[in-house]
Amino acid sequence: MIAPFRIFFGLLLLALTAGGAASAPLQSDAKVAFFGLTFIDTSTEGAYFGVREDETQRMAMLEAYVEEAFEERGFALMDLSPVQRKMDLYANLADCNGCEVSLARELGATYAVVGEVQKVSNLILSMNLMVRDTESGRAVKGLAVDIRGNNDKSWLRGMRYILKNNIFKE
Repeated sequence: MIAPFRIFFGLLLLALTAGGAASAPLQSDAKVAFFGLTFIDTSTEGAYFGVREDETQRMAMLEAYVEEAFEERGFALMDLSPVQRKMDLYANLADCNGCEVSLARELGATYAVVGEVQKVSNLILSMNLMVRDTESGRAVKGLAVDIRGNNDKSWLRGMRYILKNNIFKE
């Protein structure tokens, strides 16, 4: 069962995107604080068998993919080490009531970027990525997608879709 806050978050992202709040392009030479992705396993598989190494590797692969995508487009990724101790206080920076904006602001970043991958079952996963402006704290880009298939190809396809059709869409 999908947690109610996940449904709300997905609907909020959809509303932001549909309402035009996420239509302006990102400032291409901006500094970005990418706080990574959080894996949330709400499937019974995780409760019974624990963390899967292939999913851990996919998370690292997806984070590297997002970082590369921002760098290829001229964004400067910030070193997070100055705020690492504060980051460690949170289990999920994508669900911390805007703490990522404060941390990114402290680093001197223009944008804070966070995301999640939620495993509903071994077939159904949901992923999202959110970009917030550090000056206003407002979400300027963001999208959630559902994917089918728990493999490298489907995970990359889902993130590629988010980046192409929302985050870097002109």
